[in-house]
Amino acid sequence: QVQLVESGGGLVQAGGSLRLSCAASGRAFTTYNMGWFRQAPGKEREFVARISWSGGSTYYADSVKGRFTISRDNAENTVYLQMNSLKPEDTAVYYCAAGRTAMFGRPDLGYDYWGQGTQVTVSS
Repeated sequence: QVQLVESGGGLVQAGGSLRLSCAASGRAFTTYNMGWFRQAPGKEREFVARISWSGGSTYYADSVKGRFTISRDNAENTVYLQMNSLKPEDTAVYYCAAGRTAMFGRPDLGYDYWGQGTQVTVSS
């Protein structure tokens, strides 16, 4: 069992930056692949980024590639999402997720645990 708590959301102007954190409690954090997802009002939840259990592999949605960076600190049981050059269309609730299953070509699948989310609002 893994519990996930996101933080770091807020209101920022377009072009600004935010860093989201996801603190994990429970056992064996280092065995979980971690992901970030987001859901905007009236839209389905979408994949944002994924990092492997070791931190050696990362994957990004095309919409955030080059602007967002996912990282993890296994000593602190925390995963981060650094978001730069934010756009109004990045406005959403951002969720952290954890899972042990890796599916080839599908970084958006294989998650078993989810956080409650943190709101990110980007004003124009």
